[in-house]
Amino acid sequence: MRILVTGGAGFIGSNFIHYLLEEYDDIRVVNYDKLTYAGNLNNLKDIEHDPRYAFVKGDICDAALVEKVIKKENTNQIVNFAAESHVDRSITGPEVFIKTDVLGAFTLLESCRKHDIEKYIQISTDEVYGSIEQGSFKETDPLNPSSPYSASKASAELLVNAYHTTYNLPILITRSSNNFGPYQYPEKLIPFFITRALNNEHLPVYGDGLNVRDWLYVEDNCKAIDVIRRKGKLGEIYNIGANNEHSNIEITRIILEKLNKPQALITYVKDRLGHDRRYSIDSSKTMQLGWSPTLSQNFSSILKQTIDWYVSNEWWWKPLIRKTT
Repeated sequence: MRILVTGGAGFIGSNFIHYLLEEYDDIRVVNYDKLTYAGNLNNLKDIEHDPRYAFVKGDICDAALVEKVIKKENTNQIVNFAAESHVDRSITGPEVFIKTDVLGAFTLLESCRKHDIEKYIQISTDEVYGSIEQGSFKETDPLNPSSPYSASKASAELLVNAYHTTYNLPILITRSSNNFGPYQYPEKLIPFFITRALNNEHLPVYGDGLNVRDWLYVEDNCKAIDVIRRKGKLGEIYNIGANNEHSNIEITRIILEKLNKPQALITYVKDRLGHDRRYSIDSSKTMQLGWSPTLSQNFSSILKQTIDWYVSNEWWWKPLIRKTT
């Protein structure tokens, strides 16, 4: 099997590449990444000399390079993680989100159509549904994105589905809840607050801190994506969640407690524009394929393990902090 992983130097993409190489011997994984601020080859330093792995620096909007790599590598499948993904950045500068998330998906889909790719897996997000006060979204529920980021991901999904309907392109779409774990760029809530707490800096909590997210450990997500890649029905969408809901302020307090830092580091700030109150998705369809979020269910332990990773790997995140300050 020869798989092109776009956005493979990012958080979930790099964890997925690690997972594939650990699970399969007879595999070739090509990591295609533009290396924007959140793309980091240090995420893959331990496997950079693995003969089953290769890296190509490139933009998914560059159709000529995408097609060149597909042909050279005789690619069977594409898993598209490549995206601009930070909501705050999408609010202040939405244009790059539309270019990467929508035009990039279009470019990949056209390449798949031209080169008879066996499967194309689009990695999406639960944020395309918008907020829900009670219950959980199913894959058949309407999309109601609230930010330029989630709107760009929803737009990409519509394109992917259209290519399946019009061209019978063999596609799959995954929508996961909030991921956490090692190698997550320290702008996202959990690593942002861990690294700030380690530096004894204030932790800025939006609004009242009661916005709720379903927290999914990244390895559980990687396992789900792989199960869907192998067993999912073509043309279908699959939710990936952990049924593991916690408010932002709850997460913040746990991080401070586990790091033995004072709760006084919490600072409440003006709420984010268009801030969704609660995300929740029903993952029963994915679980019917034989998957379950086993690691995420022991949330206290796996969060502590994640915190310990950042404590032990300052070499990885401190240069990133310096670049953004």
